Amino acid sequence: LGAIGGALWASLTAFWRVRLNANEILVSLMLSLVAAQLLNYLLLGPWKDPNGFNFPQSVMFQYDAMVPTLIAGTRVNVSFLITLALSVAVWVFMQKSFIGYKLQVGGLAPRAAGYAGFNEGWAIWLSLLIGGFAAGLAGAAEVAGPLGQLQRSVASGYGYAAIIVAYLGGLHPIGIVVSALVMAVIYIGGDNAMVSANLPIAAVRVFQGSLLLAYLIAVAFVRYRLEWRRAAHRSPL
Repeated sequence: LGAIGGALWASLTAFWRVRLNANEILVSLMLSLVAAQLLNYLLLGPWKDPNGFNFPQSVMFQYDAMVPTLIAGTRVNVSFLITLALSVAVWVFMQKSFIGYKLQVGGLAPRAAGYAGFNEGWAIWLSLLIGGFAAGLAGAAEVAGPLGQLQRSVASGYGYAAIIVAYLGGLHPIGIVVSALVMAVIYIGGDNAMVSANLPIAAVRVFQGSLLLAYLIAVAFVRYRLEWRRAAHRSPL
């Protein structure tokens, strides 16, 4: 249900992108603020825990509604295996299917895709629905996994971190799995550093941004070659 809800929420972005050519990045970012306010309303109103000492949170989920733990004594649950399986499925879909090929062409060369007769609107709808489905599934696994209840801090900047994860993974499904593990280590290490070394949370975010910046610079030097050309000497005559 969380995955379906994520796909339905992403359909709003797809609708405005196809009908009015609105920028999907800006629309999705603004809709995330709307979703946060909707969550605040639910946690402060209909879904508020009556025994939660007035904190904006839902009641604790029952054991049967929780995602099963994968390793005893840790917070690793079955959603980790689901993530790996879906990552492989997405790789097969993008690399081995004709539909995935059309999505790649539409993203890398929109004019070539239009010349080949690929439907741009259909590609936008499909890609955003898949992204919303994955985001909703991840949110549901976070709520029904480590948290055990619905809280206002369920997002905690994961959407922005996902941008860094996607770029560090080279926009490749398998590479994203590796970069996600790296970012997870940074998150956990940042939490420990705040406690043991008294570092602010801003230090962790600065490190994440610096990591992305270094990656983009490295990619620029790999893909392009810099040439220093001297200006031709011209005679005053």
